[in-house]
Amino acid sequence: MSTATETQRKAPAGERVADWADGRLGIYGLAKANMRKIFPDHWSFMLGEICLYSFIIIILTGVYLTLFFHPSMNEVIYHGSYEPMQGIRMSEAYASTLDISFDVRGGLLVRQIHHWAAVIFLAGMFVHMFRVFFTGAYRKPREINWLFGFLLFVLGMFTGFTGYSLPDDLLSGTGVRFTQGAILSMPIVGTYISMFLFGGEFPGTDIIARFYSIHILLLPGIMLGLVVGHLILVFFHKHTQFAGPGRTNKNVVGMPLLPVYMAKAGGFFFLVFGFIAIIAAIATINPIWALGPYRPDQVSTGAQPDWYMGFAEGFVRVMPGWEINLWGHTLVLGVLIPLVLFGVILAALALYPFIESWITGDKREHHILDRPRNAPTRTGLGVAWVTIYFVMLVGGGNDIWATHFHLSLNAISWFVRIAFFVGPVLAFVVTRRICLGLQRRDKEKVLHGRESGTIKRLPHGEFVEIHEPLGPEQLHTLTAHEQYKPLELGPTVDENGVERKPSVLQKVRVRLSKSYYGEDNQIAKPTVEEYKEITSGHGHH
Repeated sequence: MSTATETQRKAPAGERVADWADGRLGIYGLAKANMRKIFPDHWSFMLGEICLYSFIIIILTGVYLTLFFHPSMNEVIYHGSYEPMQGIRMSEAYASTLDISFDVRGGLLVRQIHHWAAVIFLAGMFVHMFRVFFTGAYRKPREINWLFGFLLFVLGMFTGFTGYSLPDDLLSGTGVRFTQGAILSMPIVGTYISMFLFGGEFPGTDIIARFYSIHILLLPGIMLGLVVGHLILVFFHKHTQFAGPGRTNKNVVGMPLLPVYMAKAGGFFFLVFGFIAIIAAIATINPIWALGPYRPDQVSTGAQPDWYMGFAEGFVRVMPGWEINLWGHTLVLGVLIPLVLFGVILAALALYPFIESWITGDKREHHILDRPRNAPTRTGLGVAWVTIYFVMLVGGGNDIWATHFHLSLNAISWFVRIAFFVGPVLAFVVTRRICLGLQRRDKEKVLHGRESGTIKRLPHGEFVEIHEPLGPEQLHTLTAHEQYKPLELGPTVDENGVERKPSVLQKVRVRLSKSYYGEDNQIAKPTVEEYKEITSGHGHH
């Protein structure tokens, strides 16, 4: 029997604090609504987690590095522990980077982890975005989230550029000089932007300090906001999932956030962190001590940016050095055209969800992912875009290809110029044909089953292979995709007998729609009647 003293006993301090917070923030209700949220289980969803964890690692290591880095271009004489640089004049930024690498406990390892995490973050973003692209996960209602992801990728590129420019070594200075040349190629405003950015004539005295502020405050702040917004939208719209039994546009089949998903995600974070730490410990990246401090009259041999900026550099390297003089002004087309092409290609990728929605007229919500083979035109476009990217990477490293493989630099440049136009077209055609072939194969598997490897001889002497029927789950996966119909122009005469002339834009839209969903762009799914006829005993099984 309880006593009055036991009944009136105070709750533990932690519980009282939790009750106080819940009364003001509503934590209990928020946790109850979201901590049991269901997430689907598929290996490809880990790509987004790799990006998130790499970003967290970048932030943590970046905070540590800011404690020791001096973003100043004031010249000093080096007297640190790295003997080959003793007595050499250099900027404070370069000297402090040497100190981080050789005098700060764990500094070199943290530098390496920070740089490798940035490279892996952008590589993860690249692959994650194309997983989203090829499966159609960007469709309504996730177009805004696609834009968030795209902006994260682009901002990550410029954050990486400003980051590896901070040490003020010969390689990063060469990259900054390249950037200044690109800025100067802009008509009318180029010189003004260059003078404003560098605080005068190149290299000026302020660029490292300005890059430092952009690198640790402006860009990471915007990216952090985009990451939070991205995750909020994932929670709000619920996660996409691949087709399967019991999975519809109105539910999610998977594991709850707590405790299963959080436990797996926590373990995966430490796996990613450990993997990056191992790479950083055994593979040197950006050894600034081997390059020396930046001098405007020198260029390091084999200067290459990180892979994510090689795409833009490739455009400039393989572009002919065209110039036009107009009204006393020189337009450097050899730099201006590549910059415009670079922006156009990125803009096309960013706006693709809206372009596809307009072409197909599909305004419905989609929570079930497509198999890439079932959208051959989209998949072909994605492979064509990736082909352009990697062709330009070859162009961005044309000198490295030439020296390492003993090839002609001019031959490589001409190869890249031709491949830029031919490669994407071939990639699109071949990919589309492969997708259609896989669709036909899926149809055959549904109707006839999968090959068993068992050969049977029929009474009349013919040898046939026995096919095993597919299970219900496999049949559902192979037949769950929708069969879309292309848009039509409709009647050319209205109900009053007045002729209606379609606009050029409408005709283009219909033609593009047929390129997505026309008869030659998707294989009809087997009907129930076909399946019953085949499985009723007619045919060889």
